[in-house]
Amino acid sequence: MGIKAVNSGELDMSCLAAGTTSGLVRTLVEFRLAEWGLQKIAGDVLLIAGELVANAVESTPDRVMRVRFTREAGAVVLAVWDSSDEMPVVRPVVEMTLDDVVPDARALDADYDDGTGGWGLPLVQALSADCGVRKTEPSGKWVWSAISC
Repeated sequence: MGIKAVNSGELDMSCLAAGTTSGLVRTLVEFRLAEWGLQKIAGDVLLIAGELVANAVESTPDRVMRVRFTREAGAVVLAVWDSSDEMPVVRPVVEMTLDDVVPDARALDADYDDGTGGWGLPLVQALSADCGVRKTEPSGKWVWSAISC
């Protein structure tokens, strides 16, 4: 893993896409926000960081991923790179009713997918001033979010 502060506390790191990576990234991002006096947006930024990192880990488990966190005029920008060419897909948001919420005996089984995941990108879109994805050559993509401060 390589971590470096680029300019005025900016973060640029390469690490293994693993289950513990999200917590590490959120901790480092939280430190940067504190250094910049931007604790007021920490909740939104940390949620976005967790979602973007989780998606990269799911797309490229145990492979190298990169995280950049920078400060711009009026915003912070969080970008996560992974080597997968698969583009993120945003699930449409649908209204749920109480009838949709039912107990599931398999919910705690390892590797069980109940189909309720995939809501991270709509959250990222809702909390971001702007967000997007950019393919990289020869492979991979940067998924990024700009959060107003």
